[in-house]
Amino acid sequence: MNTNKTKHIVVVGNGMVGYKFCEKLLGRIESQAESHFEYNVTVFGEEPRAAYDRVHLSSYFDGKSADDLLLAPVSWYEENAISLYLSDPVVAIDREARTVRSHHGHVVNYDYLVLATGSGAFVPPISGVEKEGVFVYRTIEDLEMMDSYAKRARKGAVIGGGLLGLEAAKALLDLGMSEAHVVEFAPRLMPRQIDAAGSDLLQNQLEELGLHVHLSKSTREITGEGCINGLQFEDGEKLDVDMLVISAGIRPRDELARHAGLETHPRGGIVVNERLQTTDPTIYAIGECALAHHMIYGLVAPGYEMADVVVTQLMGGEKEFKPYDMSTKLKLIGVDVASFGDPFIEEPACRTIRYENKAKGVYKRINISEDGKHLLGGILIGDAEQYNMLLQTCKNKTVLPPDAEDLILGSRGGEEAGAGVMGLPDEALICSCEAITKQMLCHEVEVNGQTTVDALKKSTKACTGCGGCTPLVKDLIQGVMKAQGLYVRNIICEHFDYSRQELLDLVKMNDLRTYNTVLDQFGTGDGCETCKPVVASLLASLWNENVLEKGRAPVQDSNDRFLANIQKGGTYSVVPRIPGGEITPEKLIVIGAVAQKYGLYTKITGGQRIDMFGAHLGDLPDIWEELIVAGFESGHAYGKALRTVKSCVGTTWCRYGVQDAVSFAVRVENRYKGLRSPHKLKSAVSGCTRECAEAQSKDFGIIATEKGWNLYVCGNGGTKPQHAQLLVTDVDDETCIKLIDRFLMFYIKTAEPLMRTAPWLNKMEGGIAYLKAVVVDDVLGIAEELEHEMQALINVYECEWKKVVETPELRKQFTHFVNAPAKKDPTVAFEELRGQKRAKEWA
Repeated sequence: MNTNKTKHIVVVGNGMVGYKFCEKLLGRIESQAESHFEYNVTVFGEEPRAAYDRVHLSSYFDGKSADDLLLAPVSWYEENAISLYLSDPVVAIDREARTVRSHHGHVVNYDYLVLATGSGAFVPPISGVEKEGVFVYRTIEDLEMMDSYAKRARKGAVIGGGLLGLEAAKALLDLGMSEAHVVEFAPRLMPRQIDAAGSDLLQNQLEELGLHVHLSKSTREITGEGCINGLQFEDGEKLDVDMLVISAGIRPRDELARHAGLETHPRGGIVVNERLQTTDPTIYAIGECALAHHMIYGLVAPGYEMADVVVTQLMGGEKEFKPYDMSTKLKLIGVDVASFGDPFIEEPACRTIRYENKAKGVYKRINISEDGKHLLGGILIGDAEQYNMLLQTCKNKTVLPPDAEDLILGSRGGEEAGAGVMGLPDEALICSCEAITKQMLCHEVEVNGQTTVDALKKSTKACTGCGGCTPLVKDLIQGVMKAQGLYVRNIICEHFDYSRQELLDLVKMNDLRTYNTVLDQFGTGDGCETCKPVVASLLASLWNENVLEKGRAPVQDSNDRFLANIQKGGTYSVVPRIPGGEITPEKLIVIGAVAQKYGLYTKITGGQRIDMFGAHLGDLPDIWEELIVAGFESGHAYGKALRTVKSCVGTTWCRYGVQDAVSFAVRVENRYKGLRSPHKLKSAVSGCTRECAEAQSKDFGIIATEKGWNLYVCGNGGTKPQHAQLLVTDVDDETCIKLIDRFLMFYIKTAEPLMRTAPWLNKMEGGIAYLKAVVVDDVLGIAEELEHEMQALINVYECEWKKVVETPELRKQFTHFVNAPAKKDPTVAFEELRGQKRAKEWA
């Protein structure tokens, strides 16, 4: 390549891939200044604004503006001497003259032409698609039109149950549709990414969140006079809707190339070779318009890799585009969905391990080689925490541990399954969007001292694409720093450069009481779904103030916002506190009367309480009011707080009991009721070593002896059950309470967000011996402080239900329709179940 002549490069398309080409070209020229490469770059864009982030397009309905989504402002192009034409698509290519002509008549010469025209929405040939109220879901302009039209629509539908279709469905929910439907031609959702079992579970999860899913449906006609009023299916059924989004796939924008005589595929796409050249070697195609290796790559990461390949060619280097891994992880309407490698390979070509927990909405499948040595692919629904390591294990052909199921279930001792991120080879691709390897990141951390994700974003651009690699990058930073013997700070997120423990101390010292004041003083930006609940938890743990007051509600977890658990069918459950499981006949009668009055399904819980299901949102304050009059309080079944203190009958009735388990359980529960912590807490008191209350499976459990009480801590009833460990033996009532005070406060102050007591102890250096030294022996000299802090929380406790009942402004929040407070959710329906009624599944 002759570097002594200025090269004219024209880029057709200003989407994410077109922008990335320009960015990579500038970066390469800057790093290779000695090559004397002279360039002149012109970019034509069809849309009225500069390139923006389409991956996170749905965040527009979460409050992000069009400017927030910009990848770079127009000034960036000016500063880098790039001529940018917006709202001016190229309409013709003259290959002989090597010129392009735009819609507005601009004719520009080129030495190299890069086609980054992307794709358009595929609109099936359905009668009525031209009707008002029918949209596609591709651009910010589409979203703006949807937002405007939604103000006069109530029921919306999406045609297409793939990735984009479900994103569009989330948009309908965000727009406030009273009904949101997904219509899919295939017999399952996301047929290209997940298997039937995973799709079934995903469907259940989405239906619980308010979506109505219609599978194996072919739409014959969009009905209505001028405006849409419904969908008529081929099977004769009809769906009444007044807004429709079509997201049935993409179609490569190859018409410009086809008219210029370049080879295109009959089913769409500009045919390119391994160097991404078209049939004209001076013209390249990248992104979703290019057909490479007989495939259209519909993800942003391979598009970015294509951009890098072409830049390398233009700079005189040699690089080819290889078949690209299409593994993906995303969050669909709050549900994690991921697939990697070959998710669909079946036995006997592999050995498949599946884990399914329908109660928690989790499905995991991994396919391993017949010899058990390598991971071939897999699917994760509901919990994709292990995705990054599974993907790396698959791509790098890492030898699996003896118990391959540990990869998805976790190893029995709580340690990381497999070699972890530090065991990956240097060439392992950590950030596929920017082609950043483990070696490159390690070099930045070790040599250049870039020890935060933000620093690595600036120096390598890792984590700046889809963001899916961020957890792995964090683990890598910590791994390298630990290997160097450096102290590792586990910061909360990009908005708070503090660990949970550090921020807790800062909030306490500065007497901060709301999320906004904490963010203003110690954070940056607007916050995120990671830091908001963490800070909310800190504030509740420090001050024990009502979670709905002072603007705290928007940053709470969803259940906390309503002081009730959101259940299937759009209803809520009510769980009053019954300390120690002890209840009078009079209170039992009240619970029965309330359940009967409001038509609630009742069940005795595993923690010796009575749960009432099926309450309408607007009925909650009325139900609470009747329960409070009878002497009940909130049971905090919705919060990361103390749930129950279970008890056997002890010496009250049992001939084997050696201590009064019921009285002590009541005392313990009343002491710690409402205590907020990093995760929910459960306790139990057994009156003898027969252990009828199962105290050794609880976060803190108490077992009676002839001399007093044995106190056990850090048992876990979660996804990885383990027994509690003995902290102290034969102590009296007062000493036991004092030690529980210390233990719980130490846990609250030092645990990570959403960390239960068992993994907290597992990760504690020194384990139970160190915990005993701190809590029992007071080696740190903080015992008195811990006891004082616990007593301060106990002193300010008040029932959250009672506060809502007595405060009109808070009570107003419990309405389904703001403009019709008395109206109930019309979508809630019930059916009979063993003599009671329960909420119907969403259809």
